[in-house]
Amino acid sequence: MSTTTVSLDANLIVSVLNQELDFCDQAQAAINKFRKSGRVVVSGPVYAELLGLPSRTQLILDEFFTAGGIEVDWDFDEAVWQAAGIGYQSYVRRRLAQTGQLPRRILADFLIGAHALVRGYTLLTMDGRLYRASFPDIRIELF
Repeated sequence: MSTTTVSLDANLIVSVLNQELDFCDQAQAAINKFRKSGRVVVSGPVYAELLGLPSRTQLILDEFFTAGGIEVDWDFDEAVWQAAGIGYQSYVRRRLAQTGQLPRRILADFLIGAHALVRGYTLLTMDGRLYRASFPDIRIELF
């Protein structure tokens, strides 16, 4: 029997860590559901994004991930970087064609999507639209 690996987008973790947000309970329930049926990971860019709030420390994140049974996948090989670049390029072209404006998204979003795609993971996110448009073959779970 094979287990499913789910990669978490930063928005889920933010919802759980910021207890006052509306989505906290839903996000935690979604994470728990997938943890029971397989492996749950975050990519290095998710970890780095989460450190963006000065009140969050490495210790807080490490304890959160350990307590939640969430692994951090730090390794990004060439295929992940290439897929991220292709996804980002696709997004930039769509944005320019639709709005005439430069991108609002940052490369980290595309590294998160490329990581899940290349590794064959399901991406658990609140933002399926961006990932589906940039990575048509990615498996997405919305919560």
